[in-house]
Amino acid sequence: MSRFIDIGALEDIPRQGARVVKTPQGCVAVFRTMEDRVFALTDRCPHKGGPLSEGIVHGDRVTCPLHNWVFDLNTGVAQGADEGAVPVWHVRVEGGRIFLDTACMKSTAWGGR
Repeated sequence: MSRFIDIGALEDIPRQGARVVKTPQGCVAVFRTMEDRVFALTDRCPHKGGPLSEGIVHGDRVTCPLHNWVFDLNTGVAQGADEGAVPVWHVRVEGGRIFLDTACMKSTAWGGR
């Protein structure tokens, strides 16, 4: 069952920035791209546990601030030679508000491609 919660206005997150939302399953990083697309990933890099919410958003990717691993915001999969994945959360924007489904992740794959 989905339980979408209102986590704030789209304008609350700067373009190419992130916001952290605490859920019963842990912290979720909610990202906004330059094109106002919104994505949500678990806020923990599988490599060394770095906070992805503090990473650099570029296009539809985020770079971990600890060791520069790059993750696709659509799939949560590490890019390039790195292997691993971050759980992706359902998120939607309606009327300028961001809604996060705290009950359902799109993907829970942590182990690689």
